Amino acid sequence: MENESDQVDGFSHRHIGPGKDEIARMLDQVGVDSLEDLADSALPAQIRIKKPLDIGKGKTEYQVLREMTDIAEKNRLYRSFIGMGYAGCITPAVIQRNILENPGWYTHYTPYQPEIAQGRLEALLNFQTMVIDLTGMEIANASLLDESSAAAEAMAMMHDIQKKGEGHSFFVSADCHPQTIAVVRTRARARGWDVIVGEPAELDFRDPVFGALLQYPTTKGAICDYRGFCDQMHANNALVAVAADVLSLTLLTPPGEFGADVVVGNTQRLGMPMGYGGPHAAFFATREAYKRFVPGRIIGVSKDCKGKTALRMALQTREQHIKRERATSNICTAEVLPAVVASMYAVYHGPEGLKRIAGRIHAIARALAHRAMKLGYEVVHEQFFDTLCLRMKSEDLKRVVRRALACKVNFRRIDSRNIGITLDETTSEEDAHTILKILAGEDEAGFAMTDEVPSGWMAWDQIHRRQSPFLNHPRFNTHHSETEMLRYMGRLEARDLSLTTSMIPLGSCTMKLNATIEMMPTTWPQFAWLHPFVPKDQANGYQVIFAELAEMLKEITGFNAVSLQPNAGSQGEFSGLLVIRRYHESRKQAHRDVCLIPASAHGTNPASAVMAGCQVVVVACDKQGNIDLEDLRRKAAKYSDRLAALMVTYPSTHGVFETGIEEICQAVHERGGLVYMDGANMNALVGLCRPAGIGIDVCHLNLHKTFCIPHGGGGPGMGPIAVGEHLADFLPTHPVVQTGGEQGIGAIAAAPWGSAVILLISWAYLKLMGTEGLTRATQVAILSANYMAAKLSPFFPVLYRGKNGLVAHECILDLRQFKASAGITVEDVAKRLMDYGYHAPTVSFPVVGTLMVEPTESESKTELDRFCQAMTSIHDEIEEIIRGDADREDNLLKNAPHTQDMAVSDEWGYPYARQKAVMPAPWLREHKFWPSVGRVNNALGDRQFICSCIAPEEYD
Repeated sequence: MENESDQVDGFSHRHIGPGKDEIARMLDQVGVDSLEDLADSALPAQIRIKKPLDIGKGKTEYQVLREMTDIAEKNRLYRSFIGMGYAGCITPAVIQRNILENPGWYTHYTPYQPEIAQGRLEALLNFQTMVIDLTGMEIANASLLDESSAAAEAMAMMHDIQKKGEGHSFFVSADCHPQTIAVVRTRARARGWDVIVGEPAELDFRDPVFGALLQYPTTKGAICDYRGFCDQMHANNALVAVAADVLSLTLLTPPGEFGADVVVGNTQRLGMPMGYGGPHAAFFATREAYKRFVPGRIIGVSKDCKGKTALRMALQTREQHIKRERATSNICTAEVLPAVVASMYAVYHGPEGLKRIAGRIHAIARALAHRAMKLGYEVVHEQFFDTLCLRMKSEDLKRVVRRALACKVNFRRIDSRNIGITLDETTSEEDAHTILKILAGEDEAGFAMTDEVPSGWMAWDQIHRRQSPFLNHPRFNTHHSETEMLRYMGRLEARDLSLTTSMIPLGSCTMKLNATIEMMPTTWPQFAWLHPFVPKDQANGYQVIFAELAEMLKEITGFNAVSLQPNAGSQGEFSGLLVIRRYHESRKQAHRDVCLIPASAHGTNPASAVMAGCQVVVVACDKQGNIDLEDLRRKAAKYSDRLAALMVTYPSTHGVFETGIEEICQAVHERGGLVYMDGANMNALVGLCRPAGIGIDVCHLNLHKTFCIPHGGGGPGMGPIAVGEHLADFLPTHPVVQTGGEQGIGAIAAAPWGSAVILLISWAYLKLMGTEGLTRATQVAILSANYMAAKLSPFFPVLYRGKNGLVAHECILDLRQFKASAGITVEDVAKRLMDYGYHAPTVSFPVVGTLMVEPTESESKTELDRFCQAMTSIHDEIEEIIRGDADREDNLLKNAPHTQDMAVSDEWGYPYARQKAVMPAPWLREHKFWPSVGRVNNALGDRQFICSCIAPEEYD
């Protein structure tokens, strides 16, 4: 155990909420003597690890900061002009400090409860509006994971729209970014679709393709006229997706105006650092006719119960958590925080500012092209935006590349005769002079923007010049001074409940402390400004982080190999299943395509299985919420010839440690299948049990849950996979930077190590906690859940319990009885909790009419008690209805949440006191969080679908 000096200097007691005395009182409430006894009582003895983790002793914050500083210095910051979808940018300081580095923005949960998320929803609506305006499309979602996966989602959507019996081929322009072609191929192969890569002008339109993907401008910088191509595709009943550079669309004709059906891309260059690959918010825009097919989240405009304009996540019935195996996408984590940054960048600069930035980049590119031609280089494309493709003899190219590296500059080496030079917002006249010096081989005359360029030389054809206006809404034309911008972001932040307000007790989501020390390095230039495709020796610091993080994750899970590429939990699921399928293929058993999934599984599980080309077979659960072992055995036997995998969550989605987990794995292995574990509940296992030790073959790890990457309001996330030795050869690869296994499944994400910069957070957390801290955190997480279960079960029955009547790190409270006795639903309780200053636990999952509560180890006993007091007080309010002391339809719960507008209204009109409505607990007098709108009308928002900013006069 920790000694006194560790308590003073160490980090774990800062991360773990309850102190020693509080833990003793909580243990007494649960009825066990110690944390060790609790773990022994809750977990099956046979799955416990035999020796402690070997992570090392936890370090102090100062020690980790010093170590991270040393590692950062191993990265070498060259000036990178590589392009390929990534560009240097200038994050306005007011946005960096007040959003990107602000826990009031990065500790939110996904806005499933819109009444306490109106600020973030407005920022995301701004993002959608920006995307709609720039692309010339009708609707957009609130971000996807990266440009490559967005392109793959476009392919899947177009296939689902077409529903052609013969159309199983998809055309991809050879001028797309190589990482995008690779990700599209990976996704298509899993679904049995053919990918045809070639030149658009050479496509035989008689081929039965269901869709096509184009790049605009191309990966080598050319601006092409795709009108004729789109017309011919449509004439052949096929659809067209265009991957577009978002900043170029301020000057270039939007794809929606030349025939695109879907437009995707990356908003990274709008204020989000490159971060060696991410996180960045991809965009996805299409026609309103396809709104039911759009992957990811869409923010829509509705009204609240008083008729006030309110925002919400719209059209949720199309999402994977509801449609399950019928879903068209498994996307769960979006990129909300980077999307907010991009939207604020557009708000701050406005349309004219964005055009100035784009125009300056293009002007430097044109002047450089003119001078390069004078030096004897061939400029390959007559029309371009920010990227020059220069052709030269192979021996000249080698010399240019050598000179560039000597000047600490990275160009893109396209092939043996062509280099690419991509400029960006950070490119200075000094940079341009350095580029010319490299090309000339000697010190050229100084570069100046005033250099004469022949009139009209390389000017764009009229057909490429944007004529339509964009970003006319006042939000993009008002907040251009830092004062106005600061106040605007502050107003939005105040409308959102985050971990800075109170605990967010969401089951299966693990909303724990995201310590400031863990977050700090993510915006250091040595990490944040690195292009993902620089030579590896320029990213030695990152390689240290990757290697050490992978080793710690292997130690925690017991597995032999780790891939850090999947950039979301949903992508980790998909990757893990593809690895299993590739393993079967290597053994000449490609026919194995059946995936067994328990009825209680997360919604992403069946959706991921379908994406991986599997047939989903549901396994029943028994009355205790455990997997029905007999049903599993029957179905494993029935599909033994085709059985590929079982997907299992452990501890279960019902919040218990199933005692039969080893038998479950054995039953699948006996029939030739492998076992995939969803790592959503790893917070109950770290230091106590290793997945590899109980028969699991592969698991993904939600770093944005157990390992402290913040949820960011719904993203970013990371979902690396850990696998046994027999699967290591099949880990994801990448077409640009070598990584992965010898027989890898292909690329899963655009960048080789996914959203690399946020891996620093999990690395720091593990270093800070060490072996004892990590184990203690798991024990306290289990204690906190059992403590709350013990306190709340007299009022709300705990639906499922495991060994010795205990739960794991979360518990399910059953509220179904109140619907009949009081007319109260679980949604009513969720909304009433807002009046007490709390976000609701997970609502109606995995069982309709229940709340799934996960307190985490980071919350103090005081905060746990406060939440329990809120719940018991709400129980008293329900009892008033049952006794007839309160009306069944007009009561505190049915009218919740109560807003400040309602409280100060001259007319009250409710049959209960204002104080009881808005100040139902004593702590609220010290600090009251006010929902900014009343209960939102979900049905209205779906019937009258709007996903862009409405005119100010329409707000109430």
